Amino acid sequence: MYKYKSIADMFDKCTLIDKEAYRRKVNGKYESISYQQFRENVMMFHFALKEYGIKKNSKVAILSENRLEWSVTDYGSFALGAVIVPIYPSLTPGQINFILKDSDSEILVISKKETLKEIYPHLSNLPLLKTIITMFSYDEENFEGKEILSFKDFLAHGKNLIDEVKFKESVAKVDVKDLLSIVYTSGTTGNPKGVMLTHENILSNIENSLLAISDLGKDDIFLSFLPLCHIFERMTGHFLAIYCQATIAYAESIDTVAENILEVHPTVMASVPRLYEKVYAKIKNQVDEGSNGKKKIFNWAIEVGKQVSELKQKGEAPTGSLKFKYSLANKLVFSKLHQKMGGELKFFVSGGAPLSREIGEFFDSAGILIIEGYGMTETSPVISCNRLDDYKFGTVGKPINNVKVKIADDGEIIVKGPSITQGYYKNPEATKELIDSQGWLHTGDIGVFDAEGFLKITDRKKNILVTANGKNVAPQPIEEQIKLSKYIQEIVLIGDKRKFISALVVPEYERFAGMQKDDIYELLNNEINSRQQSFANFERVKKIHILDEPLTMENGELTPTLKVKRKVVLMKFEDEIEAMYK
Repeated sequence: MYKYKSIADMFDKCTLIDKEAYRRKVNGKYESISYQQFRENVMMFHFALKEYGIKKNSKVAILSENRLEWSVTDYGSFALGAVIVPIYPSLTPGQINFILKDSDSEILVISKKETLKEIYPHLSNLPLLKTIITMFSYDEENFEGKEILSFKDFLAHGKNLIDEVKFKESVAKVDVKDLLSIVYTSGTTGNPKGVMLTHENILSNIENSLLAISDLGKDDIFLSFLPLCHIFERMTGHFLAIYCQATIAYAESIDTVAENILEVHPTVMASVPRLYEKVYAKIKNQVDEGSNGKKKIFNWAIEVGKQVSELKQKGEAPTGSLKFKYSLANKLVFSKLHQKMGGELKFFVSGGAPLSREIGEFFDSAGILIIEGYGMTETSPVISCNRLDDYKFGTVGKPINNVKVKIADDGEIIVKGPSITQGYYKNPEATKELIDSQGWLHTGDIGVFDAEGFLKITDRKKNILVTANGKNVAPQPIEEQIKLSKYIQEIVLIGDKRKFISALVVPEYERFAGMQKDDIYELLNNEINSRQQSFANFERVKKIHILDEPLTMENGELTPTLKVKRKVVLMKFEDEIEAMYK
């Protein structure tokens, strides 16, 4: 049915190759790790786990940012049939404690000393947790009955136990139906839910994603910077990359991506729309501040690029004078943008949140295609995506093979297929709400198919605002349009059971240095009004409140893919919201 019997089997067969597997920054320079070195590290970790009593279905938690040890832990555990529990380093000690306890984790692999100190008070509440493996040196060897040892020492335990025959025997015992990972989704209210994903869920999603986007292989370099704790990055820049026997380069952080791109020269990169929005805003700003001559050349090049993009979407190529113009536009403008992206980029992948049509069209005009897809943790994650030769901006493409998608009577997108989760760990009630008696998973998203079969997401079902006049307002498309402004970083629409629509606005603060508050409000109101003319009057923002600080993940206002946690934000700024309606 699948090329490999399990993700463990995939690892075993795909790592028998003599080439570069990873790149990581050490002392200011990128160093290379071969597939052979990676395989040896995974085998050491695997046999050390075995020595420590970890077996099939044992839970191993990872509390770390992206790094090689993350991958070693992941694949080393799978080869035993153990289950990985990823935990975001940005979570609070209480949230970390909940996940460790709820998941029944027996081993914790942790990257930062400060985080370990923060969760110390909770360790006594975790009787199943026996061992803590640190990616740093640590003086204590035992705390609250938990053995503490370094990652290096843990690998040393397994080094002398490496046995290829026994490793393959262990891998052979892992079945495609076995549980692979419990991924806790960030809840805006209440505790997070653990999504159970099997080896089949992931294998099915890899193989059918590759059928949709076939231009990937051994020569590709993936730049990984989104959190591996999130299923989007774990699928694209981790599982799928190893399946293709490609090279994975870790960015130092999300703040160094622009710098790391120039060092790594990636061919493929997955990101959330916020990165593309920032790049777009920066380019537009540079053009606005340039000479009139440069503006004219840039705008001319973009117009030429749009004509070529329209032809490409029809499956046609430019000819005659348009071909010459595009070649000139590439030489004068687009080649410089390509160099800023490392010079080797084939395409971007976008997911986790909606990508603005305007931004997608802009990048494609410049010869850099952003492949937008749609998915969720519960679907492993890809449900649909645009293709390299079949795409439409403003949509999330067509469903991938093996995933059935239909629109329910109330407009909700529901899906079925082998990449669908078994449900939530130890939470049958939530599972029943997620998956109906016919096996359809309810995504919570509202969407429509167009005449050509492309799926368009309207909004989250729970985000639809119903005004006091009974009008339904989908905030997402309005917010997307307004956020294209160079003055606005984020906007959150409000209006449920209210007489009119208002909004909380996060401005681009540096643009307003030295300006009076009234002038800032006037400028932003004018900017918002100019960008919402295409919407009905009842959908338009009538009042705004400017926030003093940006929304952040650290303050619990954004998800790891930088989506706004609406309920959190609405509760936090309740007084400011009420003031707009007085």
